[in-house]
Amino acid sequence: METLITLALLLPLAGFTFLAFFGTRLPEPWPGVIATTTAGLSFVLALIAGLDVIGGGTERLTVTWFEWLPALGVEASFLYDPLSVLMTLVVTGVGSLIHAYSIGYMHGDERYGRFFAYMNLFLFSMLTLVTGSNFAVLFVGWELVGLSSYLLISFWFERPTAAAAGKKAFVVNRIGDVGFLVALMLIFNTFGTLAFDAVFGEAPAALGTGLATGITLMLLLGAAGKSAQLPLYVWLPDAMEGPTPVSALIHAATMVTAGVYMVARTGILFELAPVSAGVVATVGAATALFAATIAVAQFDIKRVLAYSTISQLGYMFMGVGAAAHVAGVFHLMTHAFFKALLFLGAGSVIHGMAGQQDMRKMGGLARVMPWTFATMAVAWLAISGIPPFAGFWSKDEILAVVFGRGGGWTVLWAIGLFTALLTAFYMTRMMWMTFGGKARWDDGVHPHESPRVMVVPLAVLGVLSVVGGLINTPFKPTLEHFLEPAFEAFHVHLAHPPEGATPWVLAFVSIAAGLIGIAAATARYRSRVPDEERGAWKLLNRGYYVDDAYAAAFVVGGGAAARWAAASFDQKGIDGAVNGVARLTGAVARRLRPLQTGFVRSYAVAVLVGTVGLLAWFMTRGGF
Repeated sequence: METLITLALLLPLAGFTFLAFFGTRLPEPWPGVIATTTAGLSFVLALIAGLDVIGGGTERLTVTWFEWLPALGVEASFLYDPLSVLMTLVVTGVGSLIHAYSIGYMHGDERYGRFFAYMNLFLFSMLTLVTGSNFAVLFVGWELVGLSSYLLISFWFERPTAAAAGKKAFVVNRIGDVGFLVALMLIFNTFGTLAFDAVFGEAPAALGTGLATGITLMLLLGAAGKSAQLPLYVWLPDAMEGPTPVSALIHAATMVTAGVYMVARTGILFELAPVSAGVVATVGAATALFAATIAVAQFDIKRVLAYSTISQLGYMFMGVGAAAHVAGVFHLMTHAFFKALLFLGAGSVIHGMAGQQDMRKMGGLARVMPWTFATMAVAWLAISGIPPFAGFWSKDEILAVVFGRGGGWTVLWAIGLFTALLTAFYMTRMMWMTFGGKARWDDGVHPHESPRVMVVPLAVLGVLSVVGGLINTPFKPTLEHFLEPAFEAFHVHLAHPPEGATPWVLAFVSIAAGLIGIAAATARYRSRVPDEERGAWKLLNRGYYVDDAYAAAFVVGGGAAARWAAASFDQKGIDGAVNGVARLTGAVARRLRPLQTGFVRSYAVAVLVGTVGLLAWFMTRGGF
């Protein structure tokens, strides 16, 4: 198992290394084939290694490569327990399908080999993050994921918008990483180690409520950056500037799920800080509703899905904040299936529409792109929470647990329910504007179905979006039984849905909300595309002008502050001090320069005067 786990981790790294050196020399489609093969083999090896864990033979295994930071007691070691198994299979499984899809999507790109090198690096980075057995290794994966996202979001860097989007993602995530680093410093200062076993084992006795709250709030700041939660969500919509497979990888299997995984993995710390757990759930609920309201007014098909991801991540944060870690991770898994399908389907539409992303210029595509339409319809029903599709089971489990907590948690449940209605509304809107009604294509555009290499991954993800939720139902909670040992090993107490008829009533209400959203959007968009560029619709389309406010406060304001500091503090302060020392040295040198005449007789007189002076001093001191 140790060898299999090591190979599963290293194969994507090997693919990246090879393609980084030789990828540009290989003709199409070989870079894509190599990258997809390494990703697929990584999935197979991870699955074989995980079969023993899945079968209950081994609950957890730690693989140590070498002693990394002896002074801090940190080893380069990796943990393979049920949670790591699930995350690894999701990352490599969905990642492999996205790699295969990219072979066709990126056809003809001048940096074809480099693209697949970066994709393999992204996969290795995420695998490092989800399998690290200590905070140090997790943080290395955390930062590598940030680097990979920067490289891929700004992959088409010749476009100013893509270059700006990459920088924006990088900078916003560094803000969150400050919080994560502070949390790691507090953890090491308290426990003297960064190993999960030691920290989580000693936490109940070593942490008071105040310190636990401080640590977990800093962890939440890091998670909010990676998983695009309020107020650090603004990078994710702009990340659509990267190639569509990158969007699928980021939104479905890698970067944005890192924050949810980290909160779930550190569940014992949040359990010791009830205020922080409540903040996590509240931030999740607020983000879910906020992003959903923006999604209803977007015209770019990828931006609809981007805000949808932000909203769905809010559901996951609600789950892990309510100590429903299994439900949160369950939704992470099902979301990976249907959101990857939605993004790849959107990529298929964009590919068939010659790069067009504005849904107002689509329509009627169901007739010319039947496979893309059929698979995206499955994902639409899944994210809308319609049974028996995957999204229904995971979303409803989160809402049921939150409702079961009672008290103020009922408000969060109501927010989640209304968000479910909005989700069904904006996803139905997207489907009608893209595939229904009359064709609104620009002249010269001839939509067509995508090649088989792109359609097959859509079909596989479509199947997973149907059956993926059946892994954890009220009738057979297989995933819950599988994941429980991972949380019990770190002393985490899991929250469960209420018993009796309550979950069934809640499910009925949730289905009704989804159907109302679908019906409302169908009535509005079935036969026309209404004008939505004024009033409240414009406010929603512009995202409540949050980006504009951030730009005014931090970009314009920060630029003005930087210019003032450069002119006043830097030039007059730092440069002035350095130049002042230089001027002082020059003045002293000019005063001393007359002492150096260049005449031997002058120096002889100086030596004589000095000698007489020394003799006089010795005589007065009684030296003779």
